[in-house]
Amino acid sequence: MLYLVCYDISNDNARNRMSKALLDFGSRIQESVFECPLNDLLLERMMTRLERIPLGDIDRVRVYRLCGPCVERVRLYGPGDITTEPDVYLA
Repeated sequence: MLYLVCYDISNDNARNRMSKALLDFGSRIQESVFECPLNDLLLERMMTRLERIPLGDIDRVRVYRLCGPCVERVRLYGPGDITTEPDVYLA
């Protein structure tokens, strides 16, 4: 399943930690937006890791699950490809 993760974090340290954590689970498509192809186990691992990063009162992280038909309807303008699910997951 493909997940879109985006965040708006004001603290540099927390923002850097979030970015580094998400790079272990997906691909950066914009500065604070990642596409993450995850199975259920990897989703739980990612969420557990992200929830350890302390956020400020105005900070937010959103994780959107994109269903198969939704992914097929994604339209791109500019360079880049849609992240595809790997043939094999390493757990």
